[in-house]
Amino acid sequence: MSKKPNADFDAVLAAAPKAAKPALTRIRTLVHEVAADIAATGGVVETLKWGQMSFLPARPRVGTTVRMGVASANPPLLGLYFHCQTTLVETFREIYADAFGFEGNRALLVDLRKPFPDAELRHCIAMALSYHATKRAANKAASR
Repeated sequence: MSKKPNADFDAVLAAAPKAAKPALTRIRTLVHEVAADIAATGGVVETLKWGQMSFLPARPRVGTTVRMGVASANPPLLGLYFHCQTTLVETFREIYADAFGFEGNRALLVDLRKPFPDAELRHCIAMALSYHATKRAANKAASR
């Protein structure tokens, strides 16, 4: 179950460039849908981190925060940002090299001039929201 939307979050979304708002809103919806599909998350909490719209699993130690914002106006890029000490962006780069641009080990970039990568984003969001639980399960299986 997703938590109540955050008014400050809504204000940042409202202030985003007009061309980016539909995609940011779509990503927001995707995050809530994905979190609802992963019972362990308990939904997501919306908050602001470093002034960016951020989602974190409502339950602790299940996944990592997903932040989003406008990465650049020209070309129009949205960034989804992840904790740089995870292996998430490295994994996304291996799986989706053709679907996204990347910024180091912290962000995947969505080009607004291309078709919206709905399925790919769902997968990336799911991997982030379940990152710690997946890592623990893999470590447990490896130690058997």
